[in-house]
Amino acid sequence: MNKKKMPLNSHLLASYQESGFFLKNRNATKRIFAEEKKHRRCPDAYIYSRYRNPTVAAVEERLMEIEGAAWALLAQSGMAAIDIALSIFQRGPATRPWLFFSEIYGGTNSFIDLILRGRRGINVERFQAINGAYDLDLLQITLDKLKPELLFFEAVSNPMLIISDALPIIAMAKKRGIIVMVDNTFATPLLWRPLEDGADIVIHSATKYLAGHGNLTAGVVAGKRPDFARAAVEYRKWVGHMLGPDDALRLDGFLKTFAIRFEKQCANALKLANFLNNHKKIASVLYPGLPGHATHRQAKKLFKNRGYGAVITFDIGGADDKKKQKNCDIFIKELQNKIPLVPTLGDVDSILIPVEAIWGDRYPNPGMIRLSVGIESYEKLQTTIADALAAF
Repeated sequence: MNKKKMPLNSHLLASYQESGFFLKNRNATKRIFAEEKKHRRCPDAYIYSRYRNPTVAAVEERLMEIEGAAWALLAQSGMAAIDIALSIFQRGPATRPWLFFSEIYGGTNSFIDLILRGRRGINVERFQAINGAYDLDLLQITLDKLKPELLFFEAVSNPMLIISDALPIIAMAKKRGIIVMVDNTFATPLLWRPLEDGADIVIHSATKYLAGHGNLTAGVVAGKRPDFARAAVEYRKWVGHMLGPDDALRLDGFLKTFAIRFEKQCANALKLANFLNNHKKIASVLYPGLPGHATHRQAKKLFKNRGYGAVITFDIGGADDKKKQKNCDIFIKELQNKIPLVPTLGDVDSILIPVEAIWGDRYPNPGMIRLSVGIESYEKLQTTIADALAAF
């Protein structure tokens, strides 16, 4: 690093904004470019910020510690991280089938259909949830029949909040030599660290809880195996999925409060889920912390009382779909200046989306709301929700 940019006694990370880095002479240039062929995550000398950047590499070190990883790479978005993670296992016509759980992020599902299947010709199959949970006996039959080389699931599904019974799922896959990839965005490393339980790759939309302020888009892919690290570094380098140093620096600051924020969000969500579950105008509540949730047992087993996440999906009641839709519209309007409709999650402020308006026929219930719970005073949050429910 160029020490002229950072005082020797500075305790803060600097933003290294060079597109290309100073190389002393021809011999040094030859040596550094030869070393680059090893695709090391943190080289001794930097060449070009699309290859690697020292600010980004420093924040990746922080993420490695948070996730319990041997390596981590930052990208411009969660979808860019997913592209990196999946692309390093593509081998053209030699690629064997991949299996994805059905209840995953809508963007990932679109990526499967439009990119993996439509443009890259990969045989991708989906393992369907049944009655809000995954049948492990059926999964075992599917793995033996399909013989996939890669299995992808979310620790907590979006938006139905299904908790995967991750430990036996991973064990089942590893017994068969299957690569396991986990999107851990909703659970975060505070509830579960997949790599410690045998997963090969973990992915986050860092836009959500890791950044948590609604003003940064980023993604991270992490793992333990050095061969996967080299492949991911090489792919990111040539495709250009590099997060910029300024955004990495801002993420570094946000990560310092991540644990405090997420713990408060989980605590608020658990209280609010119980409140909604007992409210006469709410038809049903999906939250893994509630005993009645279809995968509450799996949540307790996986998360070990660390929390149950900070998203609640609930159904506003009504005599029929038309009435539900009307009540939902009133609820959203009442909250628009306090809990706005914003199509993301994980922010320090509570935000919501109407599920049917975004997912359409996949989740057609017109009264369903996905609420991302923030760090507000719980009393204020409950009062705000109660007042909106009283409006219809």
